[in-house]
Amino acid sequence: MTSPATCIAFEGVRRIASGALKDVAVAVKAVVDRGESAPVLIFDSVTSQPVEFDLRGPVDEVIGRLAGADVAPPLAANEEAPRGRGRPKLGVVAREVTLLPRHWDWLNGQPGGASVALRRLVDAARAANEDHDRVRRAQEATYRFMTALAGNLAGFEDATRALFANDRARFDDLTAPWPTDVRDHVRSLSEPALGASA
Repeated sequence: MTSPATCIAFEGVRRIASGALKDVAVAVKAVVDRGESAPVLIFDSVTSQPVEFDLRGPVDEVIGRLAGADVAPPLAANEEAPRGRGRPKLGVVAREVTLLPRHWDWLNGQPGGASVALRRLVDAARAANEDHDRVRRAQEATYRFMTALAGNLAGFEDATRALFANDRARFDDLTAPWPTDVRDHVRSLSEPALGASA
């Protein structure tokens, strides 16, 4: 798994840092080394997936481990990457697709064959659903973060309903009394789904 480009860290409901992985790791390490009692949670800034750092040792070791986590070992000069099926130089990857015989018959009758037809269908569906997918991803990221940090706050369930109902005004009203750092990040995450706050 590749590391996120940016992340955000919280100590309890207080934002510690946000930005590049290295910068956030340094800030988190300082908080953990102080022995703070509130839990420290780190999230990918876009998806709100949890991010974990190995904070053992001095800061330079922590940063060194972060740098090494994203780099695959280089191939030796005489070693070739294993070739799989498909057209790897073009980025084409072979995977299994299970369809009914009538689906295969239709696909095989299309110009260019089944693979070309499937790629065309996927591209058309992606283009047609781009706005819907953007809203869904923003709702999922906002909900993931809310569940982790706002699950015990007043109005959490109603704010969740407002998020999925695309009700910006109600969402803002319900999140207004939340701790400032949590509220601001929740609103930032929800913006692609709900639009900008008034």
